[in-house]
Amino acid sequence: MKPTTAFLLLNGAAPKHLPNLKEYSLVCAIDGGYNHLRKMGIEPHLVTGDFDSIIDKPEHIEVIHTPDQNFTDFEKALQILQHKNITEVHVYGGSGKEHDHFLGNISTALQWKQKLNITFFDDYGRYYFIENNFEINNIKNSTVSLIPFPFATEIETTGLLYPLNKEKLVFGERIGTRNKAKDDTIKINFKEGSLLIYISHK
Repeated sequence: MKPTTAFLLLNGAAPKHLPNLKEYSLVCAIDGGYNHLRKMGIEPHLVTGDFDSIIDKPEHIEVIHTPDQNFTDFEKALQILQHKNITEVHVYGGSGKEHDHFLGNISTALQWKQKLNITFFDDYGRYYFIENNFEINNIKNSTVSLIPFPFATEIETTGLLYPLNKEKLVFGERIGTRNKAKDDTIKINFKEGSLLIYISHK
């Protein structure tokens, strides 16, 4: 784990399992996400949000109230984490419950992809925006989906069951869902656009 990686719990569907929080340099909960940690007896380093979903505001840890409704709680938390010199954020609770929140979180991650490395985790897998030259190991037999936002051009892949060879994906026309990693290592290159990868748990 990098020393500048933060764990961030949003107020979506509460994960059934949490990672080892001791590996993170900062543990942060947004608004109602704090309720979930509190039930588990976990005390984060930081709680932030507009506090419209929180049960009891903590007294012995850092609390940053962010009432500005021009930004979502997720956006405001990313601003705080960047100010604290965090470079990578592992987001839990970003999906489930109301789907407009999930779509909004994806939009926010797209806006921030040049500033922070943001990875979403849930009970089924992980997903994040990738660089133009991407490689990942140890994922053989995982489901792999490639979603363009709104397009990605000249995509080339190796290690997938259904390879792409200088192909274009466009949201609303053609996307690359439900592929499979046939090799332990996959490589993905593309020229222009933005590409979200989803990798299922094995």
